[in-house]
Amino acid sequence: MKADLKIDCFGLLCPMPIIKTSQKIKEMQIGQVLEVVASDEGIKSDMPAWCKTTGQEFLGVEEKEGEYRVYVKKMKGLT
Repeated sequence: MKADLKIDCFGLLCPMPIIKTSQKIKEMQIGQVLEVVASDEGIKSDMPAWCKTTGQEFLGVEEKEGEYRVYVKKMKGLT
């Protein structure tokens, strides 16, 4: 999947990948896609829940050898 921006959260444990995602999403334009690279398996459930809560679109997760690539599309601004 193609992303406009990418953040590396590899080695970070919950809740840091979500916090970093929230910070980066605030800098993005509506419609842009963010790729989050993480090693914490919890991101598979945490990110969809965060997207639902904040109104962003969860586009999916790719898993390969203990690495998770999560894709989020900015749908609205965050405060």
